[in-house]
Amino acid sequence: MTPEAMAALHANCFITPRPWSATEFEALANDPLCFSVIESHGFLIGRAVVGEAEILTLAVDVAARRQGIGARLVQGFLTEARTRDATTAFLEVAANNLAAISLYFWAGFAESGRRKRYYARPGGTPVDALVLSRAL
Repeated sequence: MTPEAMAALHANCFITPRPWSATEFEALANDPLCFSVIESHGFLIGRAVVGEAEILTLAVDVAARRQGIGARLVQGFLTEARTRDATTAFLEVAANNLAAISLYFWAGFAESGRRKRYYARPGGTPVDALVLSRAL
């Protein structure tokens, strides 16, 4: 999937946090600490550094949701994180993104923190970020 395609899909999936640009996706693709897990209707970008792996973003086409794509992307992330010698995985997710939270709990993540008013929303009240983590 090209950086442009990633940016287009990301823009269709996110308002909060803001969608990322093709330039940002290209920079992540060139970062040796980052990796992508890609399906035909979705992608996940992760990063592994000194024993920790982070899900930076996950996007699944709205028309292809509830078909297991997100679960496969997360499982792919966990597998790749282990190959990069990570022992812990974590992510941040908007506290009001119940579908994503459910997916991450299903994958074994648990809440380990909360960042109050972390995500700005256009014309609205900021949303807390949940920090979720799990051992690998």
